[in-house]
Amino acid sequence: VDDHLGRVITYLKESKQYDNTLIVFTSDHGEQLGDHHLLGKLGYFDESYHIPMVVRDPRATANDTRGTIVDSFTEAVDVMPTILDWLGVAAPRECAGASLLPIIRGETPADWRREVHWEYDFRPYYADAGTPPPYGLSIDECSLCVIRDEKYKYVHFDALPPLFFDL
Repeated sequence: VDDHLGRVITYLKESKQYDNTLIVFTSDHGEQLGDHHLLGKLGYFDESYHIPMVVRDPRATANDTRGTIVDSFTEAVDVMPTILDWLGVAAPRECAGASLLPIIRGETPADWRREVHWEYDFRPYYADAGTPPPYGLSIDECSLCVIRDEKYKYVHFDALPPLFFDL
């Protein structure tokens, strides 16, 4: 991935577009890569949802914060409003995300989110394999929702007891 991203950046520089191109690099999910003795995107583990996001705003207003690592909670739904904001276009009212440009400029809004949310549906693994879901669940009971902040994580299952973690 690094090699191909480098090719894109080299092209942007050679074609004189680098200094006027917003670059947003992220992914849809992480991988366990052996954490918790697991591989792939799984359940409620942070390693599956704490994904990289690199934003390079070419404008001079971003110079003071270049290279800064931001610890604020962001979500994938923030990508579209960020791009639209950079283009000077308002995000649709029904958009759940918010522009990251203030954070990129070092100005975290006072009303910025204090937690993140995600959902995980684990039924396809069992439905496709012809194996019944675990714990006697039906196919429609195999999902979970997570809310996580700096200190706590709450996992709500459709048909299992919840989990609560003091991080």
